[in-house]
Amino acid sequence: MLHTKWEKMRLVCEELGPTFVKFGQIMSNRPDLIPFDLVFELEKLQNNVPPIPENQAKEIVESQLKDKVENLFAWFDPTPYASASMAQVHKVIMKTGERIILKIQRPGIREIIFEDIKVMYTIAAVLENRIPSLKSFDPVGLVKNFEESILKELDFINESINVQRFYNNINNDTGKDQFACAPKVYQDYTTDKILALEFMSGIKINKIKELEDSGVDTKIIGKRLTTTYFKQIFEYGFFHADPHPGNLLVMPNGSICYLDFGMMGSILPRDIEVFGQLFMSIIKKDVYKIIKVLQKLSSNSAITNMRDLEFDLNEFVEKNYVRTIHKNEMSTVLLELKDIIVAHGLKVPTYFYLFARSLVTIEGVIEKLNPDLQQFNMVRPYLIKSVSKNYNPLKMGEKVLNSMYELSNYMEDFPGDLKNAIRKINSGQVKVDLTHKGIDPMVHTLQRIAKQLVSAFIAVALVVGSSLFIINDVKPLWSETSVFGIFGILLAGIIIFGLLMNFKKGDYDN
Repeated sequence: MLHTKWEKMRLVCEELGPTFVKFGQIMSNRPDLIPFDLVFELEKLQNNVPPIPENQAKEIVESQLKDKVENLFAWFDPTPYASASMAQVHKVIMKTGERIILKIQRPGIREIIFEDIKVMYTIAAVLENRIPSLKSFDPVGLVKNFEESILKELDFINESINVQRFYNNINNDTGKDQFACAPKVYQDYTTDKILALEFMSGIKINKIKELEDSGVDTKIIGKRLTTTYFKQIFEYGFFHADPHPGNLLVMPNGSICYLDFGMMGSILPRDIEVFGQLFMSIIKKDVYKIIKVLQKLSSNSAITNMRDLEFDLNEFVEKNYVRTIHKNEMSTVLLELKDIIVAHGLKVPTYFYLFARSLVTIEGVIEKLNPDLQQFNMVRPYLIKSVSKNYNPLKMGEKVLNSMYELSNYMEDFPGDLKNAIRKINSGQVKVDLTHKGIDPMVHTLQRIAKQLVSAFIAVALVVGSSLFIINDVKPLWSETSVFGIFGILLAGIIIFGLLMNFKKGDYDN
């Protein structure tokens, strides 16, 4: 049987062992660096390893927990419940009757990985030296990132933190649209080589016939899965990056249970808003806004050819608007956008690719559960909420107050800083050679901007303060409305009107 070059690369990874398999799996999350055909092959990587013998598994547990298995648990299942290249899982019953699972790390796996990583560094250095075109991909840097990632995965304490963080996000969410659950961590039985979790009993989400026979409406489950996933992205900022069917269970109460927290994605709070703006801009076909959002995501990296980027994005939004095939798939939108990002050399955070890949995975599950589901309709409320968070009057007022506080601190320090600067100039420590031409207009413009900013801050503060007076019915009242609130709103209106007139004048006023 003939294999393509990409299939051969996958087979080589499987032949070389668990470290290279894991490296291939992680690289499958970087479609910005490797061809899509190779990404597709690396996603198929399998770990074909025999289970740890029963006696050895017990020895590891006893060594880590400092006691005999018989003393620790009422029952320990010697047959692995699941097995992989780095660990295997055993069912356990506690003395209290609680059912848990123990994830046990394979003996010697750390040493194997450390040796394999040394080989990877050598290969990466050779590739970088022999093939100059690969330098832009930074092969040594990729191995370093992989080393950091896999060492975290080898530490089950780190995974237990991921589980606990996910568990807390869900349990702290009291909304009516909260349909997710996660296992509880048993900290007393968790070490860097053993992870003890609550045993979750449910039906695998891809067992459609079994779900239907149990009286479960798969269309409802599809909606709930979509909701739980987008809440992770746009509300928690911490999401499950490997939601394949083996990691998803439908519980008896109809909730979705997530399993295996080795691969998680984390998004900065400010980037959640930016992500929401990105999708809203795509829906509105606002090419200019998409470019601005991409620049924010890529830390304002330079765009070498703005015209070409505008053209590509315009084609992208127009095709998306009339799309009939894959119309409901947000992953298709993200992957097409990814191609534009890569083509124009923009750098976006790693979570962007993690999100795109996990979205492809979860959409495959949703398609089987509810093929008619309109994803954009489901996600729109979360997009609007993420974008509008920063436009809350109280938050805007808080920002204004913080800015004014920082400004007052700066003004307090400014005289001292100015004295120090003058002292250094007088002592010859600083020499200034300044030649200027036509600097007066620039000074005038800066003065105008400063005045406008101060006026804007005062106007916003007045609006927020007056709103609080009106909401809390602060006396005296006029027609059941706080007089102070009305006066504040009117004063803010006058200031805003003056600002607008000032903007209209531009830089031509004196």
